[in-house]
Amino acid sequence: MSLLKGKPHAPGRAWNPNAKARRDESEERRKAGAEKAARRRESKPYAVGTVISVLSLLKRIGNFGVNKELCEGLRFKVTMPKGAKQRTEDMTEEQMARYIRICREWPDHQEGNFQLIQLYTGMRRGEVRNLKWADVDLDRGFIHIRDPKGGVDQVIPMSDAAHELLSNHPKVERNPYVFAGDRMGGPRGMRQISEASRKIRDAAELPAEFRPNHGLRHTFASHLASSGEVDLYTLQRLMTHKSPMMTQRYAHLRDETLKRGANVMSRLVAAAKEKVAVKAE
Repeated sequence: MSLLKGKPHAPGRAWNPNAKARRDESEERRKAGAEKAARRRESKPYAVGTVISVLSLLKRIGNFGVNKELCEGLRFKVTMPKGAKQRTEDMTEEQMARYIRICREWPDHQEGNFQLIQLYTGMRRGEVRNLKWADVDLDRGFIHIRDPKGGVDQVIPMSDAAHELLSNHPKVERNPYVFAGDRMGGPRGMRQISEASRKIRDAAELPAEFRPNHGLRHTFASHLASSGEVDLYTLQRLMTHKSPMMTQRYAHLRDETLKRGANVMSRLVAAAKEKVAVKAE
C-alpha cells in the first residue's frame, strides 16, 4: 500500500478505554476519546515529508546492513516523492519582544528560561533538555552540545543574552542538568516541556499553529539571516547543520537584506540628481 495514497493506521498503541490513566475519567470523556481514536484511524494519508523520512530510514537501514555485512542490501531502488513543504516559522520583532517578556515574567523560571535559551542560541529542544552544567563554560562563553541530531558533538558560542540567562539560572542540588526534572538527577520531562511551551505561546498571543520548540530555533536563524551581518556559513555553524543545504532555506532572507542594501545606492543617486537639478536652476 502506498503511504501517499492509502490511509495510515494511527501511530502508537491502540486506544485503551480501561487504561490506568483513564480509570477515573467520566463515561463522556472516555467516549470522546474513543471517537477521537476512530477519527485518527481514518485520517488523511501521510504527508510527503513523513514519507521521505520513512524512506530515508529504510535506505539507512539497508546501508547499515551492507556495511556490517549482514545482508546484500536493498534489491530495489528507493524513489523519493516530490513536493515536500519546508516549514519555516518566524516571529516579528514585536512578537519576539512580547515572548521574551512573558518568559522572563513566567512564575516557573525553569519553564521560561527553557524557552528563552532556545531563542537565544538556536539549540534544538532535545539539546537544551540534555544540557548539563558541566557542558556550560561561563568563563569562556561556550556551550558543548553532546550527541546532537547530526551525531557529532558541537561547541557553540553563547550570546550575551544566553550568558546572562545561564549565569542567573537556578541550580538544583544533586542534579547535573541545567533544566532539572522532578526525578532525582534527571532532566525535565518532555510532557512538562510541551505543556509549558504551549501555555507560554498562548500567553504571548502567538498563532496556535506556531510550534514553540521548532519556531524558536527558526526565529533565531531567520533573524540572523535577515540581519545582513551573518553569512550562511556562520549560520550553518551556529545552527549545527550537518549540510549547507539545510541552511539554504534561510538564503532568501539574506538576499532580501542585500537588495535593501543595494537600494541605498539608488537613494544616494536620486539625492545627487536632485542636488544637480537645484544648482542648474
